[in-house]
Amino acid sequence: MSKTIIELKHVSKVYGDTVVLKDINIEIEEGKFYTLLGPSGSGKTTILRAIAGFLDPSQGDVLFNGKRINEMPANERPVNTVFQDYALFPHMNVFENVAYGLRIRKTAKKDIEERVANALKMVRLNGFADREISELSGGQQQRVAIARAIVLEPAVLLLDEPLSALDAKLRKDMQYELRELQQRLGITFLFVTHDQEEALALSDEIFVMNDGEVQQSGTPVDIYDEPINHFVADFIGESNIVAGHMIQDYLVEFNGKTFECADAGMRPHESVEVVLRPEDLDLVAPDAGKVTVKVDTQLFRGDYYEIVAYDQLNNEWLIHSTNPAKDGENVGVTFDAEDIHVMRLNETEEDFDARLESYEGE
Repeated sequence: MSKTIIELKHVSKVYGDTVVLKDINIEIEEGKFYTLLGPSGSGKTTILRAIAGFLDPSQGDVLFNGKRINEMPANERPVNTVFQDYALFPHMNVFENVAYGLRIRKTAKKDIEERVANALKMVRLNGFADREISELSGGQQQRVAIARAIVLEPAVLLLDEPLSALDAKLRKDMQYELRELQQRLGITFLFVTHDQEEALALSDEIFVMNDGEVQQSGTPVDIYDEPINHFVADFIGESNIVAGHMIQDYLVEFNGKTFECADAGMRPHESVEVVLRPEDLDLVAPDAGKVTVKVDTQLFRGDYYEIVAYDQLNNEWLIHSTNPAKDGENVGVTFDAEDIHVMRLNETEEDFDARLESYEGE
């Protein structure tokens, strides 16, 4: 079992009348890649800054290896931060940028040379030590910022949207490099982003944030396949969300019909929301479909057609199909019981865990 390296216990942050963080409780284990994911203003960067020591929580504790570090200065914490703008020194070359923190710590010259060389090798910038920062591409500058952070051998590397300034292709390339680097170094990464695809691709575990609270935490597969509330289902990937009623365990009603599903542990006839991912829907003849819809528009996305359609109740359906449809035609939509995910209305992660534990204990 992995060791918990950082823990936030009942952490809140208030600025005047604005509550930025609300009773945050998270555990971060050693050697994993974690992501704080959420829209702007959700509180994810505030969590990062509380861990780094750049701000004090209004309430609660930040622990490192079980020891409270609220009063520990930022420069003494066993973490280092890669900022969104990289914060490199333009008047210093690559070597001096990476060596800066070691010089502040009065590290011996021979050790500085060896550790800088190793850090540059890790980020694949061998031979770049004498380059000026202005001579580097955006991706190379980002790697210098990472080298400057890892040369200090932190237990945890904090990354505050470090890929947001890169173009789409370079950003995707750097995702591979970041993930490979984390696995090679074996240290804990805590990454902040608002990009859902990026979070799903990089992370061992994700904390989905909204309005200063953790809405859901888990593996990318858990978050994507089993969203616990409307916000998570809507924010992570693309979803069809329709109103329904739980008839009984493994049986749900929506669109005026009853369907078998894989969910249980709810009250009979409870109002729920039903989630169906667009890639799980198949187009068939109208009389063969579980739901009949009328095609409104479609876009060709390269490897699939993105189809928008409406059912007789005027619910919008998003469908990803390898086969095209015709605007205005009626088509059937079919899916399997395992494709249906049922959510209770406005359920929190604590409510979900308690319900699951109670149901499994019966």
